[in-house]
Amino acid sequence: MAKDDNGAEDVTAADSPGAQLATSVASTAVVTRDALVNPGLPPHRPRITDLDPKEERKAERTVYTLFYVSIVGSVFAIAAYMAFPIVAEDPGSVRLNNLFIGLGLSLALLAIGIGAVHWGKALMADQEGVDERHPVRGTEPVRARAVEIFQQANEESGFGRRTLIRNSLIGALVVFPLPAVVLFRGLGPMDQDPVALLHETLWKKGVRLTMDPSGTPIKAADVTLGSSFHVIPEGLSEMGHGRLEEKAKAAVLLMRMDPNDLIEQEDRKSWSYDGIVAYSKICTHVGCPVALYEQQTHHLLCPCHQSQFDVENHCKVIFGPAKRALPQLPIAVDAEGYLIAQSDFTEPVGPSFWERA
Repeated sequence: MAKDDNGAEDVTAADSPGAQLATSVASTAVVTRDALVNPGLPPHRPRITDLDPKEERKAERTVYTLFYVSIVGSVFAIAAYMAFPIVAEDPGSVRLNNLFIGLGLSLALLAIGIGAVHWGKALMADQEGVDERHPVRGTEPVRARAVEIFQQANEESGFGRRTLIRNSLIGALVVFPLPAVVLFRGLGPMDQDPVALLHETLWKKGVRLTMDPSGTPIKAADVTLGSSFHVIPEGLSEMGHGRLEEKAKAAVLLMRMDPNDLIEQEDRKSWSYDGIVAYSKICTHVGCPVALYEQQTHHLLCPCHQSQFDVENHCKVIFGPAKRALPQLPIAVDAEGYLIAQSDFTEPVGPSFWERA
């Protein structure tokens, strides 16, 4: 060991690797050690609930009462949705509806959050621990130990033992999503089956394909090779009430390619016209607009979740989370050369879960 000017020996020799590095970088002969000292964990301070059984029971009552309050808030939100309906001619009804539903949902979520935090701070085991780094894939003894840790966590949290807290929490979590179910149902028509409505669009036999948004009819001669058009049914642009809802179901993407590139099933060869094909613009994943057409590969891309569809082969899924091909609109040409629909879509448009409803 070398000594410094004060005679201390806690320095690194000048010929050591560390000193050589320091010499080359900072032009010094030695580098003093500056290691951090592990301060350790602070002394454990027991909580009042650890010392007084009465306080422990009081905290337990507080927690499950908060979970029950959450249930009340969820039920209140549902009741408010029914008691304060939105009236089209009354703007004040919107304020009342939003106010009371918001109060119910806020109470439900806030009570769950406060109850969970109070449970953790007042009742769960209050012991500090250190988790050392270890490989991602543990050995069998380590995996068995993980099961033991879960069991220990169950014992320390009291989840299996404190039945009132456990049952009230489960009840609050079960009831909390119900207002969302009721609210989402209210987005659809109350006097009709929304699932059945998705099986029908404005496309009918003889309805002309028109440009979106102008509503100009499209002639087959105007669709050049490699081009694509955003299409809506004739008459949609003049609709008033419900126009956006109908457009969301009936929007179509029209493309033209070399007829020799098309891979068509025998029963669908009559659905296209001289290489012109029309497919629903609504992605079968979650209903985003599939509007990105790659001319060279004949692929359609959904920009939301990157599902890709092969236009050459009935818009079958070739990549991404979508599980179903885009529905094809059967088309033909009328006596004046305009593109028309042969019928409506033969399957529901949009997300696939509607088919299973």
